Amino acid sequence: MKIKTSIIGIGHLGKIHCNLLINNELAEFVGVYDIVPSNSQKIVDKFNIKNFNSIDELIEQSEAVIIAAPTSAHYEIAEKCLLASRHCFIEKPVTSTVEEAKKLASVAEKNKELVIQVGHIERFNPAIKALSKYPISPLFIEAHRLSQFKPRSIDVSVVHDLMIHDIDIVLWTVNSPIKSIDANGVNVITDTIDIANVRINFENGAVANLTSSRISAKPMRKMRFFQKFGYFSVDFAKPDIDVFRLTNNMNPNAISANMLGDIAELDLGKHILFEKPEIILSNAMEDEQTAFLNSIIKKEKSVMSLDAATKALEVAGIIVKQIAQK
Repeated sequence: MKIKTSIIGIGHLGKIHCNLLINNELAEFVGVYDIVPSNSQKIVDKFNIKNFNSIDELIEQSEAVIIAAPTSAHYEIAEKCLLASRHCFIEKPVTSTVEEAKKLASVAEKNKELVIQVGHIERFNPAIKALSKYPISPLFIEAHRLSQFKPRSIDVSVVHDLMIHDIDIVLWTVNSPIKSIDANGVNVITDTIDIANVRINFENGAVANLTSSRISAKPMRKMRFFQKFGYFSVDFAKPDIDVFRLTNNMNPNAISANMLGDIAELDLGKHILFEKPEIILSNAMEDEQTAFLNSIIKKEKSVMSLDAATKALEVAGIIVKQIAQK
């Protein structure tokens, strides 16, 4: 079974989606639409697919739609798709505002068989997949997501462009209501926030400290999870994960964590072990697409739901508002 799928928005991400979708065995790549016809024509010529004259025409001839248009257009396009009973993959951030995201949820509620997946790609990062095999109950999380400046992303703040990835991972792993948020940020080059830091306190006592910048000399995408009896260090870019655990038993696949210092001199009665889990390399965006299409075929809920994306968007909005008021 192949799902008739089309793509709206042939910018940077849209082109990547096209190059992956054409080879996805679960999809029949029907066609594309872009407000700038020359953008879509190159893809049409390359893959011999349809170049639709309008969004309505594309929706009519598709079962599923990947929305990679600018964020400001997400709500209008997604609403059209849902009202026409079309499955939607929406790139992040899901919409410009929380209100728009909640309106989409109301529309989707009328047709619960529709699959809506949002493009929080780090959920599919091989390092996060390796991390998910461990029991995670973080009490402190520290994240750094730094990028060199790219003009294509200035339609939204660094909070909505980069930090929102880490916000989603934090909300997912902590799984507790937020108690308080304290944010700071600066507009350095653009009219929106270019660098930001936030401290999020949760009701269960967990704390997350997130830093994001889009004006850094060296890129970085790292997150560390500290919890009782161990911590996990995740490098999204490599991808890679280091695991440090306090245990009663020696794991044959682990070694003593001497790199943490002279911990062995303490009489803990336990071992602190260092593990290097196997990372099964894959293309995270390809995995996203496949998960979306599988959800449609198997009639299952999406891995990255509209509700989860809305919660991340809501936190991002609070952060931006706080920074604006300082």
